[in-house]
Amino acid sequence: MHNISDYIESHLKKLISESEQGLIEIQRGDLAEKFKCVPSQINYVLTTRFTLEKGFVIESRRGGRGYIRIVKVPLNNQTNLIHDLCDLIGKEITPLHAEGIIQRLLEEDLITARESNLMRAIVKSKIMYPGLAEQDQLRAYLLKVMIRAILCT
Repeated sequence: MHNISDYIESHLKKLISESEQGLIEIQRGDLAEKFKCVPSQINYVLTTRFTLEKGFVIESRRGGRGYIRIVKVPLNNQTNLIHDLCDLIGKEITPLHAEGIIQRLLEEDLITARESNLMRAIVKSKIMYPGLAEQDQLRAYLLKVMIRAILCT
């Protein structure tokens, strides 16, 4: 069963995919009214489901004529892609952000479902060495190694 956040996310992604520019401008209140929810529910969806790791940039303008712009960030050629992903990962990464990157790679058909499952299994915090202080650093290193191995073949 899906919850309201899933429906809002799906609706916004559909609008973005139908847009020639790869962006949409919405008003939070209008969207909240459409889905019969509070505007904070829209905020929740935007901040958790439309992150940079997942391939989106959110811009907003407040005020009476304010809007929220959601931009789908295109992936460049393979070399730039690997470099950009490694920059995005940085020296450390949380399990949530790692999951976002893996999900985007899957959605962009750059990895298979099997590869995504393997990557997820490796970056899960439960799998990492217990008591290791630098788990986010190890996770970042392993994620970069996997991305290079998969995308460079």
